Amino acid sequence: MDVALAARDGDRARAIAAETGASLHRCDAGSIEEVARLFTALDDTIGTPDLVVYNPSARLRGPITALDPAATRAAIEVTCFGAFLVAQQAARRMLERGSGSIFFTGASAGVKGFANSSVFAMGKFGLRGLAQSLARELHPQNIHIGHFVIDGGIRSGREDRQDDGTDNMLDPDAIAETYMQFHAQHRSAWAWEVELRPWVERF
Repeated sequence: MDVALAARDGDRARAIAAETGASLHRCDAGSIEEVARLFTALDDTIGTPDLVVYNPSARLRGPITALDPAATRAAIEVTCFGAFLVAQQAARRMLERGSGSIFFTGASAGVKGFANSSVFAMGKFGLRGLAQSLARELHPQNIHIGHFVIDGGIRSGREDRQDDGTDNMLDPDAIAETYMQFHAQHRSAWAWEVELRPWVERF
């Protein structure tokens, strides 16, 4: 695959781009204009993507009485509204071609809201609703929609996210493998949602 990465801050994505040979684009997913520019730029390079994955999200914790309304709106724009913008641009191109996949990275917060996490729940519930609606709208038009409920901690380079040998955290490579398997599903048996969690995760 020719891979294009997009991020508001290119510093964190730059290492991944260097490792994978992906192109790197600066884009605020909550900006109508920047998302449109991103896809226009892709038109001139890789063309219509076969697979688009929307991963951004924003957390804002605290009791409802203390949450800042402006910060709340900004968080929802990243977690949910940005997904709509990206899906709209991708769908327009994929429908013209007649094929494609659009995947959304969700969380357990999209199926159960936790105390002091109302903003994240709003964003992830909205994301799941968007995915479910688009699956019903676009599956019959040969556009595969996927929503991935990531329920558990994900391994990373952070000290508190290291593998302790028990597989108690999600392995990023295993998550990616599931995305690729989903993308390769035969359309006679398409799924629209899958939940991923470590074998020891309680649910």
